[in-house]
Amino acid sequence: ELKARSKGKVLRPALKEEREEARRRHWGIEIGQHILKNPLIVNSIIEKAAIRPTDVILEVGSGTGNMTVKLLEKGKKVVACEFDPRLVAELQKRVQGTPMASKLQIMVGDVLKTDLPFFDTCVANLPYQISSPFVFKLLLHRPFFRCAVLMFQREFALRLVAKPGDKLYCRLSINTQLLARVDHLMKVGKNNFRPPPKVESSVVRIEPKIPPPPVNFQEWDGLVRIAFVRKNKTLSAAFKSSAVEQLLEKNYRIHCSLHNIQIPENFSITEKIQNILKENDFNENRARTMDMDDFMR
Repeated sequence: ELKARSKGKVLRPALKEEREEARRRHWGIEIGQHILKNPLIVNSIIEKAAIRPTDVILEVGSGTGNMTVKLLEKGKKVVACEFDPRLVAELQKRVQGTPMASKLQIMVGDVLKTDLPFFDTCVANLPYQISSPFVFKLLLHRPFFRCAVLMFQREFALRLVAKPGDKLYCRLSINTQLLARVDHLMKVGKNNFRPPPKVESSVVRIEPKIPPPPVNFQEWDGLVRIAFVRKNKTLSAAFKSSAVEQLLEKNYRIHCSLHNIQIPENFSITEKIQNILKENDFNENRARTMDMDDFMR
């Protein structure tokens, strides 16, 4: 064992676990941050974003600025959103005293709790735990942005692009594809990050549909939430749950009250649901095989 002497005392080197913990603290890994270190991947992501010189770019998870400095070269302005103040300090040092400093705005804090500014394009390397809420915060943001190029854990990315019948097809898939065009761009191995995450990653491009589909998203999400709770069950079985029936009956009675519709004394929500499913030939359908057009009906 290597030893070092200082003032007559023997100092043992830090244990491997202690060194790793120190490194994790330094890079903010306790909040799920993994720094993308491969410049080729950084350049490829920026190329896929097709940034214009007039663009305002929203970057989420800017880390130490490996991508930020490249984005500053391409666009008019970068709004960098970073949770960890230590990483923000690294980024500020990186651009301090350069012409790029005037083009950079930094927002420190939780992006989910922050009002997003106007932006044309978004580039993000997201911790897994905020991936889903951030996607929908982005898609419901107004005014519309042009495109977002986002890094996710591989399985989450594949769920975004999954089609009816795919094993990973789920509520996330259909909700995202309702509001946007989604493309899987490339796989990114774990060795491209510091420190390496436990799983592989993928880059996805999201382009909002403009104009958006003429649906109330909350009502739509309520419908697909029920259908996908047990996506392998028939819709007839999924809608027979007592909790679902109680919720739908309450909503239906509110709807009738607001629109002066009289409800028959012998009204049965169970019969109404099953009749609607039969009329549309959906009673034997399963959510895992249904596409957007099916749910629109």
